[in-house]
Amino acid sequence: MVRNREGKWAVAVIEPRRDPGQDSVLALPKGNVDSGEKPDQTALREVREETGLEATLIAKLTDIKYFYVRSWGDRQRVFKIVSFYLLRYSSGRIGNIADDMRHEVERALWIPLDEAPRRLSYRGERDVAKLAVEYLKNHPEVDS
Repeated sequence: MVRNREGKWAVAVIEPRRDPGQDSVLALPKGNVDSGEKPDQTALREVREETGLEATLIAKLTDIKYFYVRSWGDRQRVFKIVSFYLLRYSSGRIGNIADDMRHEVERALWIPLDEAPRRLSYRGERDVAKLAVEYLKNHPEVDS
């Protein structure tokens, strides 16, 4: 989710809750698609739950595909596809996160969008931030 303030784009990011001793992480909000939900609806819901903000959909940016090994239980290898959408802020106060989400999210904050490609912790998400910068540069109508 992006927001333009005084001609500068900012992006809403989260710091997921981590176990004591683990390094902090800056990430984009994301989550699982609920039954009966479409991926773009999931994006809007997850942003609301993890940041406290309401948004409107601008465009789908990309899908990221990767494998990871579960760190719990059977340590199974899992294939995952994450769809990323460019959303625009419409209302709310960042960090106004419901108590039941506090087990997942330590905090939510705005960072300058042009800093996101180097500040986000995961390479795929840094690439998504670059796509958002490019999209906004090539679509000035988004700002109106």
